[in-house]
Amino acid sequence: MRLCGSTLSLTILSLVFCGRLACCLSPLDLKLAGITGEKLNAQFEALAALSDTPRPSVTRLVFSDWDVKARRLIKDLMRDAQLKVREDIMGNIFARWEGAEKAAVMSGSHSDSIVLGGAYDGDLGVVGAIAAIKALRVEGFKPQKSIEAVMFTTEEASRFNVPCLGSQGMTGYLNDHTLDNFKDENGSTFREAAARIGYRSSSNQELLRKAKVDPAAVAAFVELHIEQGPLLEKEGIDIGIVEAILAPSLLTLDFSGSGGHGGGMPMSHRNDPCLAASELALKAEQAAFSTKAFDTVVTTGIWKQEPNIFNAIPRNVHLEIDVRDTEGDRRDGVIQQIFEAAEEIAANRKCNLTKEIRYAYPIAKSNPTVLGAIQQSADKLGLSSKKLISRPYHDAAFMAQIAPTAMIFTPCKRGLSHHPEEEISLKHMVDGVKTLAYTIAQLAGSAAPSQAKSEL
Repeated sequence: MRLCGSTLSLTILSLVFCGRLACCLSPLDLKLAGITGEKLNAQFEALAALSDTPRPSVTRLVFSDWDVKARRLIKDLMRDAQLKVREDIMGNIFARWEGAEKAAVMSGSHSDSIVLGGAYDGDLGVVGAIAAIKALRVEGFKPQKSIEAVMFTTEEASRFNVPCLGSQGMTGYLNDHTLDNFKDENGSTFREAAARIGYRSSSNQELLRKAKVDPAAVAAFVELHIEQGPLLEKEGIDIGIVEAILAPSLLTLDFSGSGGHGGGMPMSHRNDPCLAASELALKAEQAAFSTKAFDTVVTTGIWKQEPNIFNAIPRNVHLEIDVRDTEGDRRDGVIQQIFEAAEEIAANRKCNLTKEIRYAYPIAKSNPTVLGAIQQSADKLGLSSKKLISRPYHDAAFMAQIAPTAMIFTPCKRGLSHHPEEEISLKHMVDGVKTLAYTIAQLAGSAAPSQAKSEL
């Protein structure tokens, strides 16, 4: 078929116009039709099958055989979205879409789980980021800033008893003490376990140096996550806009006494560390209530005593207490109250006491620009939204220390998380990922036609 001159000119003009229109699409004009609940759920189910325990639970500890398989699946999803995949020395995985500017808008979460956890904690943010970026590419959006999806190594504390190691390494919060002293049940350090699956470093110093990112390379960070609480579902709200993340700390306290036979030792001769620890647990609760702040929470989560039999007075009791708040000074005041109470109790009961702050992480305040982008995205989709705080800690809390950051929450059924019955509806999956996609697009900005790189 031959085209006349006017028809040919019109055809060329149409192609040029359509190409420019695709480049210049306003982020909120995109349709995001490629994001569907069926596609997302199939990916979640594929990840959930990679588990040490059967469904509905998910058990996938970092650097386990199942974690290695999950990493392969996630990298396949990244490549399917036509993103350039790389990994760092800690096992953090990045998938990049190059924009006109090098600084990247980043989004992601983690794929490791606790023992007998659920299918969506962390995975929603990883799968969701990849799906959001893929949808933007399919619709012809051209980013001004580069865009990266990220899967953080070992957000959960399940294996090494310390959370967010990957994001700590990226943001410069990781240190020799943590790398050397937090070990798994086999006595392996993070660096030793990482080396077994190919993430090798010759020293802590090499790992810390190579893992750290340049803050100037991160234009913004946004993390999608299930709420892990009941508020959104209870109030019928579609999207949670996270204004702050509670700053956690971990205290360890050890009481020791003489012990003795439960029948032979008179009550008046005892210095029972179990009773000292019991008193302290109640004092820790009182310290939390003393602030009169809704956001102060204290949990005596680990209790180990030796011997642990019914007819012997314990000789040693080990406690681990989690203290969280949205205000650092208030949290630190609670820690001081707990330590002072422990000293008084130990003196009164004639027990020996050792105590330590194992970590005290920074508070994360969300960035107004990122919050505004999330709000506009939810509004564009006609979704109800609510500003709230996150009591659980997330990789976003460390990213907030180096870049403008905020989080998007979706409801989860009955507020359950870290639980085999963790669940999210298909609608809320789609709502969350579309909100994320619009947010990423707004933060990255649309490149001018001359700046947009050809996909051909």
